[in-house]
Amino acid sequence: MSILGTRVLRTEDPAFLTRGARYVADLDDPRLDGAATVVFVRSQVAHGRIESIDKGDAESMPGVVAVATAADLAMDLLPANRPAPNTMRQPVLATDVVRFVGEPVVAVLAETEAQAVDAAEQIWVDVEPFTPVVDVRQAADDEVLLFPDAGTNVAVEFPAEEDDELFEDCDVVVRQEMMNQRLAGCPLEGRAGAASWVDGRLVTFLSTQAAHAARDRLAQWYELDPADVHVVAPDVGGGFGPKIGMYAEYYVLGALARLAGRPVRWVERRTENMLAMGHGRAQAQTIEIGGTRDGRVLAYRLTGIQDAGAYPMVGAYLPSFTAMMAPGVYDIARVVTDLRSVVTTTAPTVAYRGAGRPEATEAIERGMDLFAAEIGMDPVDVRRRNLIPPFDEPYTTAVGSTYDVGDFEGALDRVLEAAGYDELRAEQARRRADGAVVQLGIGVSIYVEITAGPRAGQQEFAEIVMDERGEVTVFTGSSAHGQGHATSFSMLVSDALGVPMDDITVVHGDTDAVEKGVGTYASRSLQVGGTAVLRTADALVVRARELAADRLEADPADIVLDQGAGVFHVAGSRSVSVGWTDVVVEAGGSLGESLSHRTTAPTFPFGAHVAVVDVDTETGKVELRRIITCDDAGRMLNPLLVEGQRHGGIAQGVAQALCEEMLYDEDGNPQTTNFADYTVISAAELPPYELVPMETATPVNPLGAKGVGESGTIGATPAVHSAVIDALAHLGVRHVEMPTTPQRVWDAIRAARSSGGASEESP
Repeated sequence: MSILGTRVLRTEDPAFLTRGARYVADLDDPRLDGAATVVFVRSQVAHGRIESIDKGDAESMPGVVAVATAADLAMDLLPANRPAPNTMRQPVLATDVVRFVGEPVVAVLAETEAQAVDAAEQIWVDVEPFTPVVDVRQAADDEVLLFPDAGTNVAVEFPAEEDDELFEDCDVVVRQEMMNQRLAGCPLEGRAGAASWVDGRLVTFLSTQAAHAARDRLAQWYELDPADVHVVAPDVGGGFGPKIGMYAEYYVLGALARLAGRPVRWVERRTENMLAMGHGRAQAQTIEIGGTRDGRVLAYRLTGIQDAGAYPMVGAYLPSFTAMMAPGVYDIARVVTDLRSVVTTTAPTVAYRGAGRPEATEAIERGMDLFAAEIGMDPVDVRRRNLIPPFDEPYTTAVGSTYDVGDFEGALDRVLEAAGYDELRAEQARRRADGAVVQLGIGVSIYVEITAGPRAGQQEFAEIVMDERGEVTVFTGSSAHGQGHATSFSMLVSDALGVPMDDITVVHGDTDAVEKGVGTYASRSLQVGGTAVLRTADALVVRARELAADRLEADPADIVLDQGAGVFHVAGSRSVSVGWTDVVVEAGGSLGESLSHRTTAPTFPFGAHVAVVDVDTETGKVELRRIITCDDAGRMLNPLLVEGQRHGGIAQGVAQALCEEMLYDEDGNPQTTNFADYTVISAAELPPYELVPMETATPVNPLGAKGVGESGTIGATPAVHSAVIDALAHLGVRHVEMPTTPQRVWDAIRAARSSGGASEESP
């Protein structure tokens, strides 16, 4: 019996629960002996020219090793993120102009963190303030330029052809401006790094999702051969996307270690993390949706401005994903997207769980709700009327995205049945008729997203080595940061080779140990990294069969592996067999295979969510009563791990709808830089999850698996957002911006009551 598809407990958890994780802050590697501590002095002004930097008495304070500016380190601007203009490059430490509160300006190196903090407080950065630009629509006007040499604040454009006749045959056209708000990643472990020069090699420890990419970037920066850079990602305390790329601070560490002639270590504090680690979402949208009064949607236009923050990092390019997924699950003949990214005097934006796809889903699902309200039809009926029919051959949408396989109506039917949709609507009607203070809201979303994309050719590396004791080591370019890679990859190898999982060790996040790799993002680990592991295991079996054939004096084609017993024998004859250890001895004491797997196409997970909320119309308080989800990620390797990923994703999706938002005032000062002001969701705000099963295997990889890590953030947000507005619709509330805080909900109710008609709450 195959272990695949069973609920195997996470093999990595016992060590985490007993030994504890080993984060960058915990490392006792001898290469870091005597490490000094780095503290960054950061800009307190959103936009301005640096007139002077007064180091004061900082350099002579107790324990201080060095106080360094960009000039002291002689470090150039960071490479441009193409296709953004080369004029929008970021300095590793601000030189002439600061562009967001939190931008690093000076690095202080001391024996202890306390000494470094004390010295940093003595450094004065004199800044002549410029006009800040916080609002993306104002930034798009180019009245205040962050990079005058660029001549514009537009970093990247994803334009569409004009279509003046897009809505010409529509009976109804609905338009809505909305904001997919800025979010903070909030990993338990913030950014952290350590660096040391050992015999001319740069050894760097980073809390990163992509160790090999970090190695290559550092090698390029320091003009080293990649073999002369060793990057280690130890246990990583959460990533969620913001830890994919390289940050300016990471480049500084190696320069500081060289300057001081000793190792250095940096672990950012929570407020520092909220200020300066890349944020997510931050996309202003205008949706226009039109169709017939019987519920058929004929045309859809999505116009958006992405807030790239002060420097165009990964976030500047995410509207491409938004455009790819704009139609969602719907058969809409005419779809137009017009998207661009602009720089603002805020922290740069990066990939955040879903990365461009939640923005697309929120927009089209909000559009379906608005269209349904306009024509007086149940929002479920409108959705069902426009769904792409079930398909098991590739389906190409109006914007050119080709989905692999899907049954969107099947997911909708399952989740509605589980929710008891008709009964919920009946309860809602009773409360409305009674004029209850606490009203019931029901929100529905249907989504499809792209994983392991955006196109074919995504790759990952795997190597499997067995020693003469029968112990197996799996080397993978995929890096774990909570997902359960050690468990899932061990399951694949155990099933393929017929060896116990206890005899399998998974190694990742070490560029010296793992020859090459790409990393972990875009829900790619199992379908790309796992497929690489599976194919490598299959190749190892082929090699072992040849060696076993020599021992058994048979043709390799006649040799079979009994996975249950972990032995090789001639087909039809079990009387004589050889085990793995025999085969390894035959190979000289070690047997291994390696390969890089390339994808033939991305995959498109899908699902449907129903959210049920209670809204107190006197206080604006929203309580999530139920969340029912059907998330189809193809064939499940380990349902327990899948459920864990769904749990986390749903929590983040609900949080965006209800409570989380990274706020800046008009002067560019961040207002939510700690967990007292930035409302991270907790278990207290979440009901028990109601998870509806569904598996539709994809044909694009041998596992039949799709990504699942981001599904919850994509499906839950529009469902909960819709539910809140639905609870208030009979009062005349048309729209409430996210997050739907008590204040915003109360304001929307008050506005509707005072106007006696439809209300639209603005942020």
